[in-house]
Amino acid sequence: MTLQDVRGPDRVSSLPHATRSEVFATKGMAATSQPLATQAAIEILRAGGNAIDAAIAANAVLALVEPTGCGLGGDLFAIVWSAEEGGLVGLNASGRSPASLTLEHLRSLEIDAIPPHGPLPVSVPGCVDGWCVLSERFGALPLAAVLAPAIRYARQGFPLSELVAYYWSRNANVLSKYPGFAEQFLVDGRAPAKGEVFRNPNLASTLEAIAKNGRDGFYAGEVAERIGDFMAEHGGFLTAEDLTAHRSTWVAPVSTRYRGYDVWELPPNGQGIAALQMLNLLEPYDLAEMGWGSADYLHHFVEAKKLAFEDRARLYADPDFANVPVAKLISKEYANERRKLIDSKRAAQRYDAGARLQDGDTIYVATGDAEGNMVSLIQSNYRGMGSGMAPDGLGFVLQDRGELFDLEPGRANTYAPGKRPFHTIIPAFVTKDGAPYLAFGVMGGGFQPQGHVQVLVNMLDFGMNLQEAGDAARWEHAGSSQPTGERMIDGGIVSAESGIGAEARAGLRERGHTLGDRRGVYGGYQAVMRLPTGVLVGASESRKDGMAAGY
Repeated sequence: MTLQDVRGPDRVSSLPHATRSEVFATKGMAATSQPLATQAAIEILRAGGNAIDAAIAANAVLALVEPTGCGLGGDLFAIVWSAEEGGLVGLNASGRSPASLTLEHLRSLEIDAIPPHGPLPVSVPGCVDGWCVLSERFGALPLAAVLAPAIRYARQGFPLSELVAYYWSRNANVLSKYPGFAEQFLVDGRAPAKGEVFRNPNLASTLEAIAKNGRDGFYAGEVAERIGDFMAEHGGFLTAEDLTAHRSTWVAPVSTRYRGYDVWELPPNGQGIAALQMLNLLEPYDLAEMGWGSADYLHHFVEAKKLAFEDRARLYADPDFANVPVAKLISKEYANERRKLIDSKRAAQRYDAGARLQDGDTIYVATGDAEGNMVSLIQSNYRGMGSGMAPDGLGFVLQDRGELFDLEPGRANTYAPGKRPFHTIIPAFVTKDGAPYLAFGVMGGGFQPQGHVQVLVNMLDFGMNLQEAGDAARWEHAGSSQPTGERMIDGGIVSAESGIGAEARAGLRERGHTLGDRRGVYGGYQAVMRLPTGVLVGASESRKDGMAAGY
C-alpha cells in the first residue's frame, strides 16, 4: 500500500465521507477558505460588529492571505439578509470595461478572443466599492475597525497555507513576466512556500488609505491615479476616470422554489440563474429513488446542465446592454418545455438555446450573527491571481474579467466600453417560509452553478447535513457553449472525483457520455445555516484550507 491508498477514519456520527462535524454557535458564525480570515470575522463579531462587518473583514484578510483567489483588484457580489430591513438585498459590485477601449480597436488587433493576461482583459475593480456600500448601509462598526485585522496581518506577515502555496507557485510561473508582479508577489524570484511568512506592506498602505478615506481612498486621489498611470505606461486602457466613475448596484435577488425551499441567486451579468434553471429542470425527477451518485441521477443532472448552459452562453450579459429574459428563463413553464428535450437513456450531443435575443479561482464567505443578519459573499480576480498586472506599490493584482467578453458583434455579451462582462462568481441564499435559512457558495469558475445544485440536492433530496453536503464527491460537465461564443466538443466531457464509482461511470458511457479525468475543478464550499431556534450552523469543506468557527 502506498500513501495514496491511505483512507480516513471511520466516523460514527455522520456519513463516512464527512471530513468533520458541523460547527454550532449562538452569537456568531463565519465560514471561509482560510482560518485566519475566519478568525478575523469572529474577532469583529466579538468586538460588536455584525455579520456584514464580519464578511468584509474576512474578505479583506483573504485579499492578503489568498491572493490566488481574490483581491482588491477584483469584483464582488453579495446577498444579505438584513434583520432590520426584514428581507434579502443583492449587491452587484462588478466593474465595467474601460471607456476608452472599443470593440473596433480589439477587432483591429486580429485576435479571436481577449487574452487572459496583460493589460487588455483588465476591467474596473469593484471589490472595494462593494465593501464601502455594504458597510455604509448595514455595518455596525467603522470601516477602519473592520479592515484593521487585514492591515495588521499585511504589516506583520502571515504563514502561507498549503493550497494557497500550491496555486501561488502555479500563478507565478505564468504571471512573473508582467509588470509589478515579481516585485510584489515573489521572494527572491520565487513564490513563497507553505509555512513561509509573507508580508505585503504595499497592500497594508492601500488598505489604510481605504480605512481613512473610504471609497475615495481607492477610486479617487493617489491610488486611482497610480493605477491609471501604471496602465497607461504598460499599454492598458483603464484610467483614473474609469475608477472614479464606478458605482456598485443594488439588485433584487431572484428565486425558484425547490422541494419547499426558496433558492435565491443574483440576476445577470452573473451566471447564478443557471442554478435556478437546473433546479427547475430536475424538480420533477425522483432523484432520491435514482440514488446518490448513480448513473441515472448523474445523467439527468448533466442533461439539465447542458440545457441551462446553452441559455447561459447566448443570453446572460450586462442587462444595461442586453435584454435578458430572466423571468422566462427561471420559470417553471419554461423548464417544463425544455425538459421535453431530455432523453433519459441517451446523452444529447448538443442543444440550442431556448430563447433568442472558465478557469477561475475565487473566495467565498458566509457569516451570520445573533441578530439574524446573514451574508453570502463571493469575490474573485478571475484566473487565480488575475491579469498579472500589479500596479506599483499597491500590493494587489488587477483582475482579468474582461477576457470573458465576446468579440463577435451583435451578441448579448459582445464587448462594449463601460459594460460589465459576463461573470462566473455567484453567491447563493436559501429561505424557508420567508425566513433566512442558508447562506452558501461553491467556488470554481463555470463550475459554480453545478456546485450549487449538487449541494442543495445533497441536502434536500438525499438528507445530508450541512457538512456532508459539501464533502460529498462531485462531478463536472464541461464543453457547453461559452459566453465568448466558443463551442467546445459536442456532448461535452463529464469528469468526477474518485467517490463516484465504476458502475456509475460505466452507466454514463452506455448513455453516450464522454468521460474525462480533471482534478481540482470541483470548487470549494462554505456555508452558514440558521436554525428556527436561532442557533447558527457552519460548514467548510476539505478541498480548501479553510474552516468554520463560531462563538
